[in-house]
Amino acid sequence: METVVTVLMILIALSFILKQSFGKPYTVIAAAVVLALFAGFAWPLAIEQSKSRISEWLADSSLMLDVAVVLSVEIFLQMSFCIMAADISSEGTLPKWKILIYKALRWFPGILVFPVIFSALVYAVFALPGYDFRLISWSLAGVVLVSVACGAWLFRKIIPEKDLRLELLFIFNALTAIFGVIATVNGQTAVEGISEVDWSAFAGIAGITLAGAAVGLACYFVRLRIPRRPRHSIRT
Repeated sequence: METVVTVLMILIALSFILKQSFGKPYTVIAAAVVLALFAGFAWPLAIEQSKSRISEWLADSSLMLDVAVVLSVEIFLQMSFCIMAADISSEGTLPKWKILIYKALRWFPGILVFPVIFSALVYAVFALPGYDFRLISWSLAGVVLVSVACGAWLFRKIIPEKDLRLELLFIFNALTAIFGVIATVNGQTAVEGISEVDWSAFAGIAGITLAGAAVGLACYFVRLRIPRRPRHSIRT
């Protein structure tokens, strides 16, 4: 389980750095500084942790299910950014409300990188016994600052094509989702399986599906009859 969690944290860190390659230089620097400050000031809380407590957290099924919810929301937002960016890259224009959503998603760096940085700080404290905790913490802060800034720059240089970086970001998030399921479910299921079919529930789901399809078709035909509003272009 620890190996799966380690791989998951690496994927989250790579996704975060790759996401920064789509931002402006000042946004990359701002994100790097915020993460570095978090790593530098988190040492009082990090030294209170223990390996046994971390193992208890990983074995706590209710806590891991809560983590799975947060992980799913973040992956959804990051994949939505990839899809909207690809849409803009192919069409060149989007409605104004979609542009606002795209800008918000582009500015959203992710929140799971903070637990990853905290975990790295805890591992560093355990791996370097006898050293000053502040020295370890601020040394990690320097590593984070350089890694985020230089990593985003390297991604842009190694993969200058934005479409390829979008595909890679999408793949990273897909892998994160897979490893997240493995790490958070922890061999348990949230719902107990049943051997009988509830036909009333099945009929209800089928009715909702058909009603949604009918509403979607109606909206589609209405949109065909309404003149389109002017679309706005955006630089990506």
